[in-house]
Amino acid sequence: MNSLVVACCITFALIMVSTAGAQPAGKPGGKARAMPVQLAPVKQSTVTNDATAVGTLLANESVMIRPEIAGRVTAIHFNEGERVAAGTKLISIDSAEIQAQRAASESERLLSQQRHDRAVELYSKKFISSQALDEARANLSRAKARIEEDDARLRKSDIRAPFAGTLGLRMISPGAYVKAGDDVVRLEDTSVIKLDFRLPETFLARLRRDQPLTLQVDAYPERVFKGRTYAIDSSVDEKTRTVLVRARVPNAGGELKPGMFARVSLVLDSFPNALLIPEQAIVPRGGQTFVFRVVEGKALLTAVETGNRVPGEVQVLKGLSATDRVVTDGHQKLQDGMMVFDVKTAKPPPASGDPAKGR
Repeated sequence: MNSLVVACCITFALIMVSTAGAQPAGKPGGKARAMPVQLAPVKQSTVTNDATAVGTLLANESVMIRPEIAGRVTAIHFNEGERVAAGTKLISIDSAEIQAQRAASESERLLSQQRHDRAVELYSKKFISSQALDEARANLSRAKARIEEDDARLRKSDIRAPFAGTLGLRMISPGAYVKAGDDVVRLEDTSVIKLDFRLPETFLARLRRDQPLTLQVDAYPERVFKGRTYAIDSSVDEKTRTVLVRARVPNAGGELKPGMFARVSLVLDSFPNALLIPEQAIVPRGGQTFVFRVVEGKALLTAVETGNRVPGEVQVLKGLSATDRVVTDGHQKLQDGMMVFDVKTAKPPPASGDPAKGR
């Protein structure tokens, strides 16, 4: 029993002596060693503030070709799915009756012209009154108007493409009788695609024309298409509290089709030469944001102001410069002013007071 008590007393005494001789790391006279950490440089890059939405693709121009007059289809001059130029003849409607009417109108015009010329001659000789001359002039004008009407009906018997585009599937056959307004074929200009999408009204103050955007469609999941806004609706939808935005997307290859569903990312703001640091470097303390900035081997706790976030990185608005380095790993045990070294690129420096330093 006495031996056990003596052993315990000796052990306690050794612990007290050892504790009394030790000094905290980093204090004057102590044997402080540099803390191993991982460092990352502050990076400069362009940061964008984006808004995401879903939208629908539309043709730049789209029209259903329909006849304006009734008649029998005598010829179809296009192939389905064909690209046509503006003014290309698409459909011919039987115009024999209109041509006959036009010939009769021309005969009437010639007769009215002769009567008019004779009336002018007789009026010059004071053989007829001015009223008779006015009637001859009116008859001639009516005859010319009837010819113009027949010519207009003749032009409508040939249906032409109003603009350059691609034709869809036709809905009639040669010999079919069509009425005014019947569907014939759809014509769409898809060299440029329109994109309609909606954004909450909270973005309205930051929307403007010619803002860049990107979009993706399910048909080409690996492709990213680029476009720009060109129109913003004049009112906000009172039910959804959203505003309709329209953009143009080049489509020279024809991959995009009207009616497609699209995922849209609109660039609201762009910040060139923004300062970025890894998000692991952020040290939140007491409602403020800090980082450990390394200067001459020392970790200095530095308050920063952050901005936008991108995947894995944070924009720093204030507190750092482009030449700084920050601690990204190992800052859990760091204190302001501690010596550190990067475990990836350097060996630990000798501790202050290390006997090997003076050898």
